[in-house]
Amino acid sequence: MLTTIDPTSDRPAYKQIADAIRAAVGSGELAPGAKIPSESELIRSFGVAQGTVRNALNVLRAEGLIIAEHGKGVFVRARPPMQRKASNRFLRAHRDAGKAAYTVDAEAQGIKHDVEVSKVGPDVAPDEIAERLSVPIGSTVLVRSRRYLHSGTPMEIATSYIPWSIADGTQMTEQYPGPGGIYARIEETGHRLGKFTEDVTARMPLPDEARALHLAAGTPVMRVLRTAYDTDGTPVEVCDTVMTADLFVLSYELPAD
Repeated sequence: MLTTIDPTSDRPAYKQIADAIRAAVGSGELAPGAKIPSESELIRSFGVAQGTVRNALNVLRAEGLIIAEHGKGVFVRARPPMQRKASNRFLRAHRDAGKAAYTVDAEAQGIKHDVEVSKVGPDVAPDEIAERLSVPIGSTVLVRSRRYLHSGTPMEIATSYIPWSIADGTQMTEQYPGPGGIYARIEETGHRLGKFTEDVTARMPLPDEARALHLAAGTPVMRVLRTAYDTDGTPVEVCDTVMTADLFVLSYELPAD
């Protein structure tokens, strides 16, 4: 890693240090998960004051490039290779095999995964969700909220909304919905799934999202708003997912004809 400060540059010393660390990450010299040199090492290498080094690290931390682990040091933020294949994850064959979409993604890449369910029960649908479900504003829906983890790292939080007329009296109202997840249970009610639509947007996280996903300052999220329809075109579920943006690749296969 280049450790030279140009005193004639218009860029302050702390920005030059940040540039050098960014370059080392971009070149692969500092790989995802690698430990950044300590403050004392950076002070010696660049010949600057402690405050200058701390300013540089604060800039990189705000960008989400590095993350501090108490008692261990500062590391390049790890980016597990999590690929989310939209063309594969909702196939009926997976539901028939008792696998939910999230399990399909994780198992395909050999990633240890876990799900934490935080809420299951009836509630009033948010207006945006009611419109997508084509139910009256103020309608009661089943709400299922959960957090997904890969190897212990929070990756995404998701909330599903299902019309109460479909969910009432089914295993969907229980914490564990059974093999194949809620889509398998929806089909058991007679609503054979016909298609899914997804709207993907990017933004900065809300405070509760940042806490749930353990996000460093400056880390953006992707919001994936998915609607499931049965073969009659009736919306049967809306899933509102917030994902750590730098931990996912969203892959889509689109027909040419």
